[in-house]
Amino acid sequence: MHVEVRDLNKHFGSFHAVKNVSFEIEKGHLIGLLGPSGGGKTSILRMLAGLETPDYGEIRFHGKVVNDIPPQERGIGFVFQSYALFKHMTVFDNIAFGLKVKKAPKAKIKDRVMELVELTGLSGFEHRYPHQLSGGQRQRVAFARALAPEPQLLLLDEPFAAIDAKIRQELRSWLRELIERVGITSIFVTHDQDEAIEVADEIMIISQGQVEQKGTPWDIYKEPRTPFVASFIGESTVVDKASELKGFESAAKHDVRALIRPEYIEIGSETDFPVLSATETGIVRHLHFRGSEWLVEVEVKGNKLITYRSLEKETLHPGQEVRVLVHRAYLFNDENSWIEENGLKVDPMPIMI
Repeated sequence: MHVEVRDLNKHFGSFHAVKNVSFEIEKGHLIGLLGPSGGGKTSILRMLAGLETPDYGEIRFHGKVVNDIPPQERGIGFVFQSYALFKHMTVFDNIAFGLKVKKAPKAKIKDRVMELVELTGLSGFEHRYPHQLSGGQRQRVAFARALAPEPQLLLLDEPFAAIDAKIRQELRSWLRELIERVGITSIFVTHDQDEAIEVADEIMIISQGQVEQKGTPWDIYKEPRTPFVASFIGESTVVDKASELKGFESAAKHDVRALIRPEYIEIGSETDFPVLSATETGIVRHLHFRGSEWLVEVEVKGNKLITYRSLEKETLHPGQEVRVLVHRAYLFNDENSWIEENGLKVDPMPIMI
């Protein structure tokens, strides 16, 4: 299903929850709505489903306006974060529910349910009840139930929120593979950026009821269009006066701040840098062991910066003086934002993300 949204708006009393939202989703794509809590993600999803009515704006499925079409006639499957399974029904009956409502033939119901039981890895659990399943299994039942009527659009509202971290990681990969196999257009809401980056073809960053940016995870990370997107995706620190950093003195005429990601910073001894004049003197303040690397907090001219350091390199210690090279920074003020390279260094550092 091709989805098109134009100038979507929604108020709840005096609160403007969704503000002039417009976007398109190509058939078969998996889109993640990512942003902080209360930003409008779920309101957008519920309007697509027909569970909320827009104040104005249009929702089109395959070019047809569906604003006034009831939810059950929109060809949508909806997966809630709380599973919303029927406790008194078996796995089989939960999955079959939508087909029974549509009065599908019994033989078709059985074939479709068993097909989905196999597809979702629930073989052998057909006659169990929800309380006899793990959280991950219950969520798989919820997915199967949503897919049973063969919807053209699948909507997922934080589908992994109620599942523990280990199972959530497993279900991410499973969901991606499932949707690729089914080939259904899908939109899921999350506030977990790792989840969105791992699962989605494209991400829409939603903040304060507006779309900040839409694009592939790589494009959004590499070229954020707004300070909010730059600060929301990935780890970073903000320096209030970018021109205080060596190599970024030209920023003084723009009165800008600098947002700097850890991978844009290199630390070491004087002998590690071919152009020492491009480096700053820094003091290591804290080190955090990340399993495969160190996350290092280093102070430069009163500013706290964070960077990564390989376990194979010499171990640093709090209080140690180091040289710090900022390779690039995301600069922004009230009007503009752009990415700028250090003007003093040579041989650009390959950015590993």
